[in-house]
This record gives sequence, C-alpha cells and structure tokens, in this order.
Amino acid sequence: MQTMKAFVMKRIGEVGWMEKPIPDIGPNDALLKPTIGLVCTSDVHTVEGAVGERNNLTLGHEVVGIVHKVGNEVRGVKEGDRVAVGAITPCFKCENCQRGFTSQCTEMLGGWKYANIKDGTFAEYVHVNDAEANLAIIPDSVSDEAAAYTVDMMSTGFMAAENADIPLGGTVAIFGQGPVGLMATSGARLLGAGLIIAIESVPKRQELAKHFGADVVVDFTKENPVEEIMRLTGGKGVDSAIDAVGSQIIFESCIKITRAGGTISNAGYHSKGDYVMIPRLAWGVGMSDKTIKTGLCPGGKERLSRLLKLIETGRIDPTPLTTHKFKFDELEKAFKLMKTKEDGVIKPLIIY
Repeated sequence: MQTMKAFVMKRIGEVGWMEKPIPDIGPNDALLKPTIGLVCTSDVHTVEGAVGERNNLTLGHEVVGIVHKVGNEVRGVKEGDRVAVGAITPCFKCENCQRGFTSQCTEMLGGWKYANIKDGTFAEYVHVNDAEANLAIIPDSVSDEAAAYTVDMMSTGFMAAENADIPLGGTVAIFGQGPVGLMATSGARLLGAGLIIAIESVPKRQELAKHFGADVVVDFTKENPVEEIMRLTGGKGVDSAIDAVGSQIIFESCIKITRAGGTISNAGYHSKGDYVMIPRLAWGVGMSDKTIKTGLCPGGKERLSRLLKLIETGRIDPTPLTTHKFKFDELEKAFKLMKTKEDGVIKPLIIY
C-alpha cells in the first residue's frame, strides 16, 4: 500500500505528523497533488475542540494543485490541469443542495467536509469528491498563490459582504480585519458601498484595511467602536454590519450599530459558548426590522471561477494577505504561528 505524509489533529489540543494511505478515488472523484496551501484560524478552532473530538484527522481546507488522477465519469478536468478546490465541496445532489443551500450539503455545515468529516488538505495527495462540480481550472495569468485565496478567504469574505445587503452608496461596518474581514472590506468596495468602516487595532491590519477599501479605521483599543460608528453616521447607524470574527461582544455591537431595517451579516466562527445573545433593546425588542444573516461560504467551480475572474481582470489582488511562507514539512511551525498570532501574521502560505 502506497502511503503519504499528512499533518493531523491527533486529538483535541494535539497535532502532529503521520503516514496515511494515498486515497482511492471513485468514478466521480479526483486526486489532487497540492502545490500551494494556506493555514486558517478555523483549523486552530477545530484543534481546540470547537466541533468536537477528532482523532488523526488530516487538517487543512485551503489548497490548489495539479490534478493527479480523475475518475472515469469526470468531465471538464483532466490529469495535469492546474486547479483550485473549494474549502466547501458539496455533492450538489442532496436535498439541501437541491434547495439551494449547497454549503449545508446533506446536513448543517455538511458542505464543509475537509478537516471536519473527512481528511483535509495538509497531505501529499488530496481526495476531491464530486470533482466535476468542485474543481475550477486556474487561468494561466493567475498564480497559485493568488488562486489559493479564492477557495475560502475571498469566498467567505465576499459572502459576508453579499449577505450584508449593502445598498449602493450605503454604509457598512466590518468588525475584524483578519483575512476574512479584509476580504469582506474588499467585497464591500466592489459592491459599491459609499462608506466602509473597519474596526481593527493591529497596525498592519489597519494598513491593509485601507489598502482593500476602508474609508475609516476605528481602533477599538482607543475608542468605543459603537459610539464612534454612531458619530460617523450622524447617529443613524449603518445600513449593514459584518461580524468577521465570531465573538459575543462583536455580534452585540453589530446589532447596536445597525439602523432599523438594516442587515447584520455573520461570517465569523463562534467557537466558544453554548449561546450567542442578542441585546434586546437594540434589537427593537424583536421588532426592529433588522435582519440577521449567517452563512458558510458557497462551494462549487462556478463560484471559484467567478472569483478567479476577479483576480484575472485585476479587480483584486489577495496576495498582500500572505505574511509568512513555509515549506510543507514546516507546517507545525506555521500552525503554531496562526494560533499565537505572533510576528504580525495574517496568513501563512504553505509550499508543498
């Protein structure tokens, strides 16, 4: 039996390396030989136990690479193609997919398969289910590094902005300028927001927030963000608010600063606690016409192809998010850096 090297969650709180069999593929699947990957804070949350115990589960869900093998029913991609595969890989056949909720494939959060319900992408070979629907060919002019950002960070951040229903020329506040928040900021600009307010305290992230389209950056360590946002909007509040972190205090702040009839978009990973509380009065005691939207980024090659087109045509260059680069066998070091958030890390790039 041929084996490969994989970086795994051994159990809650513990990661490491192990040898695993190279995956077999079925007629509708593909086997990918990765070239570039990214480490995500979601991997850190998973190891900390946010979705429960996992034993010897390969981590990772952000990857691009070369098609190594395809099943005999797969059309549209072939061996040798340079492709991106979404962090979310729906089956496109189940009831939830048929209802239009592909990220909730089969069950809630079921489209999130890598490093959740199947082995992830931090391995020398990666299994791709329903490959014809989930693999997007990367245009020649788009680098592997840039393409890697489409599979989660761009897709999730842009989803946050799309779900926020930002009116053309409207106001939006985006809490957190990590990778997802920065892409939400970029997405808000592309969607035509008139005033983009970013909430962030880290100087490098503040700088990138301006780079990606923020008009104002509020440092929550120096001023009360709710009070400052209300001041900036003349006491009206914003049309749209985005939680790109996933925390109780940020979610509450989003409710408080959103004007009646506005939208709160949550793209953050709420990894702690049993409940997320809503401030009753700021919610209009339940009758404020404020909409709360949540989402797990969409999957599928159509979504990826559109995001790749934005890079190809110069609408966005996501590569400034890359702050560190590591070789594949240095993954444990990259993972620890993403956990501690030291050295100004935003996104560690993995070169296979």
